[in-house]
Amino acid sequence: MVYRPTEKTEARKAAMRQRILDASLLLVSTGGFSAVTINAVAKDAGIATGAVYKHFDSKAQLCAEVFRNATEKELAVVRENALAEGVPSVRLLKAIEAFSARAIRGRRLAYALIAEPVDTLVDTERLRYRLAYANIFQKLVEDGIESGEFPQQAASVSAAALVGVISEALVGPLTWSAGSENAIDKTDLIRSIQAFCLRAVAVRDPAFT
Repeated sequence: MVYRPTEKTEARKAAMRQRILDASLLLVSTGGFSAVTINAVAKDAGIATGAVYKHFDSKAQLCAEVFRNATEKELAVVRENALAEGVPSVRLLKAIEAFSARAIRGRRLAYALIAEPVDTLVDTERLRYRLAYANIFQKLVEDGIESGEFPQQAASVSAAALVGVISEALVGPLTWSAGSENAIDKTDLIRSIQAFCLRAVAVRDPAFT
């Protein structure tokens, strides 16, 4: 007789998997991906290490899913602001503010998602989501060109550049302590990133007209 999982069994499996992911995300949020070990996850989830391996073949596979889940939430926030109603320049500023403010509030997690050296599986996810962010900004830039607010430009190139600028501008500040001599006010930091990005896509350069 072939065993067929019941609805209750599947629900228990799903709950256990989520428990493992929640414990892993908490570890990443406090210590980065380097803090995630199967033993640490099992301990925080209150389960045996073998139970973790029933759901994930390796730490790399587990971290890749944690990365995917965490980044999807951030991506949704940027998408909501970038593709909302309103003029493209305002939507751009709101999207940058939303992403940057959330990164600063959860700086350890944000650094892990943006810049921490990671396993190849996680790095593959990182590249995939950078492309997803770029696609959102590309649509925004195209809207700006179509409305006449932004000058003609290669929207895909501009979008990729925006993703790079925003990420790189945040990497340093995410690692600074409160008393660091390099520390910059959060509002000033976000406004500086916004101003740079807006100039990059909206200023008309006579050399390119």
